[in-house]
Amino acid sequence: MTRTGGFQDDDFWTEFHDFLFTGQRHTQAEELLDTSPLLSFHPGARVLDLCCGPGVFTVPLAGRGYDVTGVDTSPAMLERARKHSAEAGARITYVQADARTYEPPGGFDVVLNMFTSFGYFEDPADNTQVLRNMHTCLRPGGTLVLDLAGKELLARKVTPPKVVQRGDDLLVQTDTVLDDWARLRSDWVLVRGDRVTRATLVWFVYSAVELRRMAQEAGFGRVEIFGGFDGRPYDQDAERLIVRAIREG
Repeated sequence: MTRTGGFQDDDFWTEFHDFLFTGQRHTQAEELLDTSPLLSFHPGARVLDLCCGPGVFTVPLAGRGYDVTGVDTSPAMLERARKHSAEAGARITYVQADARTYEPPGGFDVVLNMFTSFGYFEDPADNTQVLRNMHTCLRPGGTLVLDLAGKELLARKVTPPKVVQRGDDLLVQTDTVLDDWARLRSDWVLVRGDRVTRATLVWFVYSAVELRRMAQEAGFGRVEIFGGFDGRPYDQDAERLIVRAIREG
C-alpha cells in the first residue's frame, strides 16, 4: 500500500490523474467555452488560468484566440499541460508558482479558477491571500470567475462512499464534514491490481454568502453569484457555485 500527501504532493496528481481529468472533463471544458455567457471574453483577452492542472481549460482558451497563462504548483501537471499544448499547436505561457505568492500586478483581463481549486490551504488566511492575489493580477475592470462546489450543494451530496471504476481500476471516495461545516475531508482509496494507493484531502468549503464577503474584502467591487455556467440563479436548482467579480480600481 502507498499513501500520497494530498494536493501539494505531485504523487497524488500522478496517481489519481485519470480519475480527476477524464476525457469527459476535457470535452466539458470545450462545451462550456462555446456556450457559457460567463466564459465569453473580448477577443485577445489576457487570461490567467490559476491552478491550471494539465491544461483542461488553457488549451481550448488559446484555441479561441485568447492570450493564456497557466499557473500551477505541480511540475507533473505542468508537464502534461505543456505536452497537451504542443499536441494542439497552442501557444501558452506556463508558470510553476504558488497561488499564495503569484501576483503580477495588473497583468490580466480575466482570472479563472475552475473545478473547485480554491480553499485547499490549511491556514484560512492563505486562502484569503489567494483571493487578494487574484485581485492584484487583474487590470482595473478585469474579471474573476471562481468556480467551485458550494457548501449548500455539498450538503446535498455528502453521502456514503462513492465508487468509480475506470477499466480495471477502482476508486472509493469517502467524504467527512469537519469543524461545523467549515471544512471537508475526502479520503480516497485507489485499487490497481494488487496495488492500493490512499490519499486524504482536506479543504475549506464556502457558502455563497461567505464567498461574496471574502471577495469584497479582497478588494473586488461588483460581485455576482451564479448557480451554473449558464448564468442561472444560485438557488435550490444550482449545479455549481460560481462567483464573477470585477476589479473596479
